[in-house]
Amino acid sequence: MKIQKLCLANVEVVSNPDLQNRKILGIARILALAATVIVLPAHELLAFTVKEARVLPFPTQTVSTIPSNGDVNPYGVAFVPEGFPTGGKLNPGDLLVSNFNDANNIQGTGTTIVDISGGSTSVFFQGTAPLGLSTGLAVLKAGFVLVANCPTNNQAPVAGAEPGSLLLIDANGNLVNTFTSNEIQGPWDFSVYDQGGTVWVFVSNAINGTVSRIELVFTGNNFAIKSATTIASGYTHRVDPATFEVAPTGSAFDSQTGILYVASTGDNAVYAVRDALNLRSSKGPGTVIYSDQTHLHGALAMVFGPNGDLLVSNSDEFNVDPNQPSEIVEFTVKGQFIVRKSRIRISGESW
Repeated sequence: MKIQKLCLANVEVVSNPDLQNRKILGIARILALAATVIVLPAHELLAFTVKEARVLPFPTQTVSTIPSNGDVNPYGVAFVPEGFPTGGKLNPGDLLVSNFNDANNIQGTGTTIVDISGGSTSVFFQGTAPLGLSTGLAVLKAGFVLVANCPTNNQAPVAGAEPGSLLLIDANGNLVNTFTSNEIQGPWDFSVYDQGGTVWVFVSNAINGTVSRIELVFTGNNFAIKSATTIASGYTHRVDPATFEVAPTGSAFDSQTGILYVASTGDNAVYAVRDALNLRSSKGPGTVIYSDQTHLHGALAMVFGPNGDLLVSNSDEFNVDPNQPSEIVEFTVKGQFIVRKSRIRISGESW
């Protein structure tokens, strides 16, 4: 398993009780309107977890994610992997965090990606509004960063997503390309299968409740879209006053089996979409592999652990359990529950 998969599992948020929304703590998506991310360096986390048959729980440390412009609500997280090209702002082991809200706490308006390195933070990227940098965030082998842009439509009475785009950023934080397509409709999250010269991006679309496969090819100093295909559909989707959008969210691709696992928040379930690299059209949402009313409370972000298990976070907007806030659940790809971790920290307290 890649170290990057392991690192993505080790992210939490320290919530600010003065902020209006209460959302998920952790993994690849951070949805509490929060200012602080808790992380552990990749080499330390690896040493901790490889001794265990399961991933959870994991140790943490605390750093702030609020940039100078005041953006809040950190969503996407991605570690810079070993072997990333040198010479730019980024170094292996850095943690990137994208912000979804601006300083006024308006969802779908954040414009910044923060770089956390050695316990200190700096602004890696600051785009030009209107933007709304959502959960989809990845560091590519070719030396670029890819982030989903899911801006607000500002519609009353409940705002939702615009079609948005995928932004390609170089290692110095410069915008290189903006990818748009009919298959990109409110990119709420994505996962990537990165083969260097070709990158397949599995985009979860908030507007129409689909998952698209975007094939990007390297053209020398840039990437271009080679193909775009909807490969899964039929997931619950709607705008929501608290969570902005309810839609398919986290996904994780297994290159050995060709299965894309999709967490659908509104359906409170995890689906398996088979032959994800080769599908030429959608055959529906796939097969439910995990639906657990005891431990799932709005399945949200999802990643593979180093042991091959899946870890999923919860939005706490569905099937709510006040005794298990912000729960992260570990389960096998066959749908067997392993362990859960529930933790929230407010105003310096934790339980």
